[in-house]
Amino acid sequence: MPDRRTHRGPHPDDARLFAEEVQPVLREALGDLCWMLSRNYPSKSSLKLVGDRYGLVARQRIALGRCACSDTEAVRRKGRQVSPTELEGRPLWIDGYNVLTSIEAALAGGVILSARDGTYRDMASMHGSYRKVEETRPALELLGKMVASLGVAECRWYLDRPVSNSGRLKAIMEEVAVAGDWSWSVRLVQNPDAVLCDPAGETAQPPPEQLVVVTADSAILDRCHAWFNLARETIDRHLPTSRLVKMSQ
Repeated sequence: MPDRRTHRGPHPDDARLFAEEVQPVLREALGDLCWMLSRNYPSKSSLKLVGDRYGLVARQRIALGRCACSDTEAVRRKGRQVSPTELEGRPLWIDGYNVLTSIEAALAGGVILSARDGTYRDMASMHGSYRKVEETRPALELLGKMVASLGVAECRWYLDRPVSNSGRLKAIMEEVAVAGDWSWSVRLVQNPDAVLCDPAGETAQPPPEQLVVVTADSAILDRCHAWFNLARETIDRHLPTSRLVKMSQ
């Protein structure tokens, strides 16, 4: 069935599954899951065990899995995080879909999860295809203004070439950049994760100690030299009425 969504908004059950009165239970469950991960229990069986114990449904378990990490992972990720004041004059490489869909979801009233490692993550899923929604241009404009305020030396977006409609999104991003007078470059690559984790094969590669990556993808956060929490900074500053679910304090 074709994807006919026009918004990156909430699931019909989200108001109930992530209600204020439910969130303390979700936080307790997340604490248990992180405790198990910190002691090297397998992630899949740990999530099932915790989900069963707290009677969580599938969507709540997905949220739990997206927000959990071990104590060691949390410490290491936060140790690599840079603040907005540390970005001036440095190149910024952005995990395009990862960041964009979170801002689209926040604009559309979708659930935004506050994860253990300090990132904000959404509940959207693309399944190999990206569909432009009404929030796409506003999200790009908001991100563009945010990045422009940081004084970075370069802003480079990476999109997954295999994802359907990546070429169309690239064209939209370039149009938005021209309209905003922002010096962006947008690149389609086979695997942005690999590039952002190891940029050695990219042209015009900056010194590793200067490069800052933007993502909330745990695999990249665990391997990159430095990262900036752009989605969270943008939502906290400009979208204070977002549907934020505080899975972790």
